[in-house]
Amino acid sequence: MNKPASAQPKTKRGVERRAKILAAAEQVIGEKGFVAASIADITRAAETALGTFYIYFSSKDEVFRELVQDMGHATRSQAAERIAGAANRLEAERAGLEAYLIVVRDRPMQYRIVEEARFVDPEAYRDYYMAFGQAYAEQLEQAVQKGEISAGDAEVRAWALMGIAKTLGERFVLWQEEADIDRVVAEAHRFICEGLAP
Repeated sequence: MNKPASAQPKTKRGVERRAKILAAAEQVIGEKGFVAASIADITRAAETALGTFYIYFSSKDEVFRELVQDMGHATRSQAAERIAGAANRLEAERAGLEAYLIVVRDRPMQYRIVEEARFVDPEAYRDYYMAFGQAYAEQLEQAVQKGEISAGDAEVRAWALMGIAKTLGERFVLWQEEADIDRVVAEAHRFICEGLAP
């Protein structure tokens, strides 16, 4: 799956058509799974010709990898936007968790694609989480230096916090018809700030 990406479109119409194919791929692969989804299914959902797919993408593998990367960008940008106004790291944790759960709620098909990447494209899956973990650990280190949180192993903490968010997203957003994100964020944030000690 390490093929070079296809050339990016140069016209507005090309950008829109490529985006439409990606959106269709997200829906089709999210619903059917990577193996069962065909390029014909994707182009049918995108209401475009089969040959048009190959103008923008070299393979279904390439589309899949791009969807995984896109989920990472969407989550990070939404979290960064919400965290920007936080007064300190603990407030940033609350805002970041809320942003993540909203992305899971709003883009469940893409979330499923990321999970399927564990088997379809393990390198993309690993890259997705490693990028998150590295950026998260750096933010925690900065917060320690500012005196906003206690000192500790930033990498372990980052991965623990990521695990909390990922699991909460599955249980309380994907597996539940009506997600009560406010309730989940409030309880998880209290746990992050105070721990289990009485």
